[in-house]
Amino acid sequence: MRLFVILLSIFIIPILSAQTLDARHAPLASKSLLLDITLVSQDKLVVVGERGHILLSSDGVQWQQAQVPVQTTLTAVYFVDEMHGWAVGHDATILASKDGGLSWQIQQHLPHVQKPLLDVLFHDVDNGIAVGAYGLFYRTQDGGENWQIEYHNEFLYPEDQAYLAELKSQDEEAYLDEQGSILPHFNRVVADGRTLYLVGEIGLIAKSNDFGVSWQKFDEIYQGSFYDINRTQEGNLLVVGLRGHIFRSLRNGTPWQQSSSHVTALLSAIVLSDDQRIFILGNNGVVLESQDDGASFTKHIQKDGKALIAGVWYKNNIVAVSDVGIKTIKVTK
Repeated sequence: MRLFVILLSIFIIPILSAQTLDARHAPLASKSLLLDITLVSQDKLVVVGERGHILLSSDGVQWQQAQVPVQTTLTAVYFVDEMHGWAVGHDATILASKDGGLSWQIQQHLPHVQKPLLDVLFHDVDNGIAVGAYGLFYRTQDGGENWQIEYHNEFLYPEDQAYLAELKSQDEEAYLDEQGSILPHFNRVVADGRTLYLVGEIGLIAKSNDFGVSWQKFDEIYQGSFYDINRTQEGNLLVVGLRGHIFRSLRNGTPWQQSSSHVTALLSAIVLSDDQRIFILGNNGVVLESQDDGASFTKHIQKDGKALIAGVWYKNNIVAVSDVGIKTIKVTK
C-alpha cells in the first residue's frame, strides 16, 4: 500500500464528520511525507500526503498549497482531465476538485471504517473506483456524488469463500464484519485502454475488462505484495513489489519472467520516460534504470537513502515524492 513507508450496507451515503478540519497552511509542506504525484498536464503537477497536504506546481520547483477540507493523510491522486481530480486516503476519505486542484470538496469521509483507501481511478468524469486496504472497494457512476461499496470475494481462496458462506448463514452481522477484513489489500489500480490491472497483497495480480465489475486473477508468481504495474513502451507488462522483485510479461500476463533488480528493497513505483527508459523507485533511495524494456536494470542509489514512494517523468527528470517531501532526480542517459 502507499502507506507502507510509515508504518455496512451496500449503498454508502457519504458521512461528513463534524470533526473534520481544514488542512493547515504549512510552509514546509513540500518537505513533509508525501505519498503520490500525478502529471495533470505538461504545465501542472499535483502531489498529496500527510495532514491533508495537496500541493500544485507549474515547474516542479515552486509549490502552492491547495485548499483542502481535511487533515487526513492522503495516499493517492488522479485527474481524468485538467480540471477534474480526486484524492483518497485514510478513513476511506475521497476528495474531489473541479478547478484543477486549487480547491477540494469532501465526497466521502468515514472515520468509523478505519481503513485507508490506497488508489483511485476514473474512466470519465462520472465513472470511477477507489480501492484500498482489506479489499476496500468503492464505485461511483455520478462523479462521486454517491459512492457504493463492493465486495470482490473472487479474490478469496476457496476455503475462505466457503467459510464466509457458512458464516453468512449463521450470523449476517458477523459475516459483513469478516468480509471487510479477510480480503487482501488492493495497492494499485491502473488503466490500459479498456483493461484495468489491479495489484496487491499476497502476490495479487488481476485484470478486468468491465471497469472492475468482475476480475480475473493471474496465476500466482510470488507470494509477496506488489505495489505497481505498468505497460512498457514496447507493450510488455512490468510489475514490482517487495524485496526487490520485478516480473516482466511479454504476453499480457502469461508467462512472467523475473528480472534481477540487484536490491532487496521494497519497490514502489514504475516511471516511464519519453526516451524509452524505465525507472523503478523504492525504499532506501533505490532508483533502478532499464534501457532494454525491463529485461535488466542498473542501480542509482540516492545518497540520502530516503524511501521514494511515487514519481513522474517531467522535463527530462524524475520528480518523486518521499518521506522527506518532493525530490528531483536527474539520471542522464
